[in-house]
Amino acid sequence: MPSALPEGEPAPADGSLPQDALSGVGTRPFGIYVHVPFCATRCGYCDFNTYTPGELGTSASPESWLEGLRRELDLAASVLGSPVPASTVFVGGGTPSLLGASGLSDVLDAIYQSFGLAPGAEVTTESNPESTSPSFFAGIRDAGYTRVSLGMQSAARHVLQVLDRKHTPGRPVDAAREARAAGFEHVNLDLIYGTPGEQPADLKASLDAVLDAGVDHVSAYALIVEDGTGLARRIRRGDLPMPDDDVLASSYEMVDSALSGAGFSWYEVSNWATSLEAQCQHNVLYWKGADWWGFGPGAHSHVGGVRFWNVKHPARYSSLLAEGKSPAAGREVLSDEDRRVERVLLELRLAEGLPIEVLDTAGRSEALSAVADGLLEPLDDRCVLTDRGRLLADAVVRRLLP
Repeated sequence: MPSALPEGEPAPADGSLPQDALSGVGTRPFGIYVHVPFCATRCGYCDFNTYTPGELGTSASPESWLEGLRRELDLAASVLGSPVPASTVFVGGGTPSLLGASGLSDVLDAIYQSFGLAPGAEVTTESNPESTSPSFFAGIRDAGYTRVSLGMQSAARHVLQVLDRKHTPGRPVDAAREARAAGFEHVNLDLIYGTPGEQPADLKASLDAVLDAGVDHVSAYALIVEDGTGLARRIRRGDLPMPDDDVLASSYEMVDSALSGAGFSWYEVSNWATSLEAQCQHNVLYWKGADWWGFGPGAHSHVGGVRFWNVKHPARYSSLLAEGKSPAAGREVLSDEDRRVERVLLELRLAEGLPIEVLDTAGRSEALSAVADGLLEPLDDRCVLTDRGRLLADAVVRRLLP
């Protein structure tokens, strides 16, 4: 989830939402995101809303965070009018696995008590390979989790060092195998490509390791240098070069070729799965503009065209809820045009593409031009990116929103 706070209006202290936003709640898919803000160390490329023990001191703890989470879950159920069983749950961070199997079980129990789960709900947790074990995976599987997402980033030690990742190169593969042995059918590994110093042979080794792990889902993202991070400071000082666009493009093509050749299909520009069932349904819910409530410090939510976001610091988050107040820091009521623009931004990235009816007259003209330029497949009733179009997806979006 995003960590930067957009501009918007103040959120009501009671967390209430406009009646228009509440209309239809329960008839649309509903997802729950839980943000765990704790990390053992800070990675140099990360700008997520996370805190190490040294940064928090005694101002917040997993226990105070969990108590705040329970209160926010109850508040959300009250705001929505009645519990809406969650179609998907995604526990992210931060490092959720630092909570241990028992802590993650407590999180899911709290969700059960306030909302419940829809039949067949997908329940995912992110995990750092170094804070997992066979007993950890067995414990969260017994608790009701159905999917695990593991941060791998790279199999090359020197690449991990540039990223300030602390896990050993082989641990993610071992963790993925342990998760499968514990009964998880759906396991994801995350890759980052384009790190300064990464060579094609490094990326190939990472892809070979991913395929050897036997997972059914892979996410691969180009390295983004975020302002304010340790990585950005190193690049600004000249210690490291900025990622090169041509290198990023060739790396993406290598990723896609290796995964496609191994039976994976892309379903979103940066995500590949071996089957429809293996796709991350929680992320699909985001990309298709459904409803979700983000719980925890800095978490973002969207319900019926209203976006709102929580205060970022865990201590402030917990104290507001202890006072009976909403932790929401602000909100934005999206206009019809805002929602149309978001559909173009998000749905064009999907393999199924964007319904052409979403485009205005100028956008449809640009779509025809993009077909001629080899960026979109020939138009039927949808705009679908070509292989070349995927490399230039952001540019194609800008063309379709003239």
